[in-house]
Amino acid sequence: MKAEDQAGGAPLLTAEELQRLCELVYRRTGIAYGEPKRAYVERRLAERLAATGQPGFSGYMALLRSSGAEAEQLINSLTVNETYFYREEHQLRCLARDLLPEVIRRRGPGDLVRIWSMPCSTGEEAYSIALWLLENWPLVDAYHVEIVGSDIDSRALSEALRAEYGERALARLPPSVLTDYFEPVRGGARRLIRDLRESVSFTQANLVDAESMARQGGFDVIFCRNVLIYFDEASRRQAAGLLWNALTPGGFLCLGHSESMARISDRFAMRRFEEAVVYQRPLS
Repeated sequence: MKAEDQAGGAPLLTAEELQRLCELVYRRTGIAYGEPKRAYVERRLAERLAATGQPGFSGYMALLRSSGAEAEQLINSLTVNETYFYREEHQLRCLARDLLPEVIRRRGPGDLVRIWSMPCSTGEEAYSIALWLLENWPLVDAYHVEIVGSDIDSRALSEALRAEYGERALARLPPSVLTDYFEPVRGGARRLIRDLRESVSFTQANLVDAESMARQGGFDVIFCRNVLIYFDEASRRQAAGLLWNALTPGGFLCLGHSESMARISDRFAMRRFEEAVVYQRPLS
């Protein structure tokens, strides 16, 4: 089946081919695609067929088996990276008002506090944490706060390092934050100032890959929002175990508003704060 056949209305993939491709993606990412997502998968596949010059599915699958680089490009194209600054702002308020005060009760001034944004998409999620703490947490200078952003998508991480954003991504930021922390660049976009860019580090990691998750170390707070909804039950359980391992005892996990760890794992304690519901790894 050729890519151009899709334009004429014929499916790009047979049911068996779609299953094979989705199984490959699932093994690598934990994201469960299938027949309900056929149109989305076929659009992304058509783009990769055109980019690689492959005439059809069988040749492209052979390329995937021989090229780790192309497998990464396919994963990049299928990864959802829709986000913006100060997304789910109530969790950022909870971070400063409730979570960090609990964390630092067990620390001394100058001690390290680690926060992880996983997945971080194109950087808005991780940089939002840095901006919010600078603006809203009075003790931000009293502790060494390390913020790490991770994602499976290497292309998104490159954009995060560049830190240039358009109007849509910046729409929820107060004017004073735009003025103080962003510089105008070409085409009406704005770039985060250097000091803020350097305050966040970025790494590649995969929520269902134990080795890449373990490399990141332990965190006091993890933001893992709006990704588990794309996983099936088995992948959610696997990711929950790896997130548990990545948290320090007493650490907090923040999920998306439509996600609940209570339905995935009973190892976490649910904590209800004024601004948000979060999940905690018990101290013992």
